[in-house]
Amino acid sequence: MPMTTGKGGLEAINQVPVRQSGLAALGLAALGVVFGDIGTSPLYTLKTVVALAGGKSDPDVVLGCLSLIIWTLTIITTIKYVMVAMQIDNDGEGGILALMSLIGIKRHRRPMIIAAGLFGAALIYGDGAITPAISVLSAVEGLERAAPAVAPYILPLTIGILVALFLIQPLGTARIGRAFGPIMLCWFVVIGVLGLIAMFRHPSVIGAINPVYAIHFLAISGVTGFLVLGGVFLCVTGAEALYADMGHFGAAPIRLSWFGIVFPALFFSYAGQSAYILDNGASDDNIFFRLCPDSLLLPLVILATLATIIASQSIISGAFSMTRQAIRLGWMPRMFVTQTSEEGYGQIYVGVVNWLLMLVTIGLVLAFRKSDNLASAYGIAVSATMLMTSVLLFIAMREVLQWSLIKAAIVAGFFLTVDSLFFAANLVKIADGGYIPLILAASVYAVMYIWHLGQTAMRDRLRGRAIPLAPFLAGLPAAGVSRVRGSAVFLTRVKTETPPVICWYVDHSHALQERVIALTMETQLTPWVDDANRATLALEGPNFWRVNARYGFLERPDVVQLLDDLTKRGCGVDLTDVTYYVAVETVVSREDGGGLPKWLVAVFALLHRNAMHLSDAFNFPRDRLIEIGRQVAI
Repeated sequence: MPMTTGKGGLEAINQVPVRQSGLAALGLAALGVVFGDIGTSPLYTLKTVVALAGGKSDPDVVLGCLSLIIWTLTIITTIKYVMVAMQIDNDGEGGILALMSLIGIKRHRRPMIIAAGLFGAALIYGDGAITPAISVLSAVEGLERAAPAVAPYILPLTIGILVALFLIQPLGTARIGRAFGPIMLCWFVVIGVLGLIAMFRHPSVIGAINPVYAIHFLAISGVTGFLVLGGVFLCVTGAEALYADMGHFGAAPIRLSWFGIVFPALFFSYAGQSAYILDNGASDDNIFFRLCPDSLLLPLVILATLATIIASQSIISGAFSMTRQAIRLGWMPRMFVTQTSEEGYGQIYVGVVNWLLMLVTIGLVLAFRKSDNLASAYGIAVSATMLMTSVLLFIAMREVLQWSLIKAAIVAGFFLTVDSLFFAANLVKIADGGYIPLILAASVYAVMYIWHLGQTAMRDRLRGRAIPLAPFLAGLPAAGVSRVRGSAVFLTRVKTETPPVICWYVDHSHALQERVIALTMETQLTPWVDDANRATLALEGPNFWRVNARYGFLERPDVVQLLDDLTKRGCGVDLTDVTYYVAVETVVSREDGGGLPKWLVAVFALLHRNAMHLSDAFNFPRDRLIEIGRQVAI
């Protein structure tokens, strides 16, 4: 399948839909990908908030909670992400990993910034497991009001939907993805209209736009108000996706959808639910479904279930994309990444991530059994990620946007204050299930950290054995090494010395092909690399070329295509008679007691053995590939 590589190719692809469909069409598409998580939060947010407030229905409590939700959406989603964060991109890409690469690694490899970015990314995996569980469970629970007899089947039906959702992931979402936008548009129109009708019965809820209601509620409620913040935060759990998915659609379509459709619909839905509570009092079941007439309840439950499936699909796809970014940046073991569609590079599937998420998600449903219980585990991962994003944004404001210290400190300080309050409120949930996303994040972070340490140790170890290239080539005749017919490409990490894989090959075969390429593949800290800057070619000896190829962390390398381009630039390799050589390392601990701790080496060796082979990662032709085994002590 021909692939367009380079940022120029990406721009050419993206310009076509813009010309044909316009900004509105991209905004509609963004509804189905970007806003699924935050768009389904009215299913469970307000009922959780009211429960934390003691189930009271007096105006001070209801309007105070509604005001907190409105201003949380305004400050975090609208101002922080839509207006500020989207000004900062890494070659068009957003998200905490792209932001970390932009300011943390490019600029002198700041360890603390890298740690914050990686742990923030690891936390999103926790969110990726909880979002499908709480979203689908909340929607299916609406059946209990429409048909009370189905109550015993709520849990099995939820698990069945989730299993089906994960089982279809290998097929890709290109076809059903076309329907996501219209379905989510219908969802937002329906929840907005239902909320607006309820508001007409109690129009005083509009007064919650005044932040005084929120401040007054927090002032009079004491500890209860602080606990309520943990529930209020659920209304913005999908806000990080707006920034992370910026590279798929661009900032303008996302902003258009947010201001034109999503934010008004969320406002009407939350205000309508609040109006219902003021009129009828708080209830034990889901307030959201109380807004719907009984005759239309079943269609609403079906629509809500579809919306939550879309929300779950979005977070699963996001986990796939973030995994590929982490692999490209060298922070995760190589995994099989399957391109499921020719229509978009973002249409991918990562089997290991899919099945692990499925097991954790179903385990969460079985353990918590109700969406109200799952709400306790939800929010802490996202609040921690947002807190770390605010820290990175402060640095980006200074170094990327070139803001003054005072301006950056005021804006970022405000975000940090708000995020810290929500994070502190969510910390209270740790004992009630909040520990689950933290454990998941810590596990993912440990894998990232151990993989990076092991890879660094391997590179340092191999670099210490490097031999200068000129003496090595000059000494081949004296060592009885024959230059045989053909071409050879050796994949190596060494850029200036003799690649160790060539030394080992010569030692064992006592021969070397007439034409040799030492190929180094590098992942850049930008998503895409221009074709003009793809590779450097240098002739360093008789028929010995050194090639340094660069790929963005969102690109898929293709060695055959690369060599075909290089032959047009004067590289004398015969592509019809070329053999590729890749080293396969066996990792062991050093016998002298130095190097990494043995337990860490054992874990890294396990990860290394189960990582995808380089031959698959770089698309080497399998019928022309020879793998050379070697042992590396770290």
